[in-house]
Amino acid sequence: MNRAIAYTINVGGRLLDLSSPCVMGILNITPDSFYTSISPDSSSLDDVIIAHVGKMLSEGAMMIDVGACSTRPGSEPVSASSERQRLTLALDIIHRSFPDCILSVDTFRSDIAEWCINTYGVHIINDISGGCDEMFDIVAKYGIPYILTFNEVRNSSIDITQQALLFFSDKVQQLRDRGAKDIILDPGFGFNKTLDENYELLNNMENLRILELPILVGVSHKSMIYKLLGTTPDATLNGTTVLHTVSLEKGANILRVHEVKEAMETLKILNKAHEANGANEAHKPQ
Repeated sequence: MNRAIAYTINVGGRLLDLSSPCVMGILNITPDSFYTSISPDSSSLDDVIIAHVGKMLSEGAMMIDVGACSTRPGSEPVSASSERQRLTLALDIIHRSFPDCILSVDTFRSDIAEWCINTYGVHIINDISGGCDEMFDIVAKYGIPYILTFNEVRNSSIDITQQALLFFSDKVQQLRDRGAKDIILDPGFGFNKTLDENYELLNNMENLRILELPILVGVSHKSMIYKLLGTTPDATLNGTTVLHTVSLEKGANILRVHEVKEAMETLKILNKAHEANGANEAHKPQ
């Protein structure tokens, strides 16, 4: 197993050790996400969000990732004002009900990111766009952990893993030149990649460890599962668990998931299996 690298990030003055993999729970405040979301127009929004976030935290989620702009294939981004309005609804509730919750916001807009940091003390920015100068300036300015996603038009003359390494090397250097410190790499499964490319990148994900940065994996109910199996997103929990297992074996530090309980069970079982394997190795004749 390629164990998760030892790495600590600063989240609002608290040091979070990522050497033991952890789970990030997903909260989508959108009417059109490809899988489980909460409509911002719900008449019982407070109760629904409190119940959902409370459930994820009680099941073991280390952090909650809040998104208000669907990134499903073919979706059109909502306006900045709509995204801000949806985030206001969700973050107000979470901030009031779960003040100690480690909060991540899933946004590609630098002005939204800065507003979330200043208004709600958000701890992490999760940017699926691949980053831009304005976003890099913001995360460096506030010293906030930043999830950098491999998501760009690529050079088909080299394999997908090499492309990811080149992309990350360039972007990480840009971030570090600005003074950013806590950078988390997301291979971007499902974004601008063919089915084969997704699995090739997953199979070689341990090669990203050369950058000595933590890795976040978001494969929950994605098309690389349901397209391969010929099913639908809501029928892919088993496939999601399989890919979570592979991701942890390849060195993932954070699993971004819809079902926290099942992801935590995966972690527990793998940890026990490796603990038993370590005990067997220790008892072998020297």
